[in-house]
Amino acid sequence: MNHPKELKYSKSHEWVKFLDDGTALVGLTDYAQDALGDLVFVNLPETGDEVTAGEAFADVESVKAVSDVFSPLTGTVAEVNEELLDVPEMLNNDPYGAWLIKVENITGQDELLDADAYIQFYESEEA
Repeated sequence: MNHPKELKYSKSHEWVKFLDDGTALVGLTDYAQDALGDLVFVNLPETGDEVTAGEAFADVESVKAVSDVFSPLTGTVAEVNEELLDVPEMLNNDPYGAWLIKVENITGQDELLDADAYIQFYESEEA
């Protein structure tokens, strides 16, 4: 599995990339997309919606099931990746290039893990 060192991770298997303008991109980890299987539908929030760390903000549908996606941050949705609505399989093909939302006015990031801690976390979950 690939887990870029420059990203932060949540225990619910989302990644966060902090940008220089004070915003952050949020997506699904390689581990999550692999566990979900082939994604066929993505339901995203609207620009301007509030997201809260630890609460569901979207859902993804795979050939296996529908799963909630939890926000790793608290803030406001600045942008959604509209391309995923037409091509949800981008999340399987490039989990770290296919972001879900961009968040601004960020707080609630205390629970984020670095790549090594995230790998340790999910490996201990599987044991």
